[in-house]
Amino acid sequence: MKRSDLLKALDGKLEPWRFKDYAPNGLQVEGCDEIRRVVTGVTASQDLIDEAIRRQADAILVHHGYFWKSEAAPITGIKRQRIAALLRSNINLFAYHLPLDAHPELGNNAQLGQVLGLQNGAPSVTEPLIWTGELAQCTTAEALCEQVGRNLGRDALLLGDKTRSVQHVAWCTGGAQGYFEQAIALGVDVFITGEVSEQNQHLANETGVSFIAAGHHATERYGVKALGEWLAHDFALDVQFIDLFNPV
Repeated sequence: MKRSDLLKALDGKLEPWRFKDYAPNGLQVEGCDEIRRVVTGVTASQDLIDEAIRRQADAILVHHGYFWKSEAAPITGIKRQRIAALLRSNINLFAYHLPLDAHPELGNNAQLGQVLGLQNGAPSVTEPLIWTGELAQCTTAEALCEQVGRNLGRDALLLGDKTRSVQHVAWCTGGAQGYFEQAIALGVDVFITGEVSEQNQHLANETGVSFIAAGHHATERYGVKALGEWLAHDFALDVQFIDLFNPV
């Protein structure tokens, strides 16, 4: 598959032009023109690049790429080492951030809802990056936190009353702890995200809405994996998902 055709397919599926994002979506580093093997992963770290090189990949597809608005522009240090490794091996780097969070089928939120067994999942009207849905039956906040941990394969952190009954759920993958107040306004019983901040403890206690932090990496593994599976199915590419350990 030509690099330009892969970019066209990914852009067509994820529609990055609909988002005002914090980093460029699409092709971030240009490599070889012909792509047969793609490695997917959450973040374009040196470890992922090294593994892609070992597997003789032609492209890497990630959720967290490079050139964030908040990062320094010079290509020095770690940034230079990563980009140099890509260029030496002629590997393309594709990255999609908010478009991959938001996709209604392959996105991180949609996929996390499936992994957690949440029903009637859909983006909220007020903030499309926050999804809402329901548990099949009412349970306690503590029991839900334990279920989230089992499903994601890592311990989750619960803030608020452990004995609270929960059924109506809001969630947003990754570092969405700042959306807690918006989730509370939706009238849900519990909010699930990846990361946690100090003020979330007080909001959970004072509003009665439970907060579950299940890991930034852990909650965002599933979108890029699903996107790679779509590429493999529809375009007959050799796609290999690599889940590098990250406790955050």
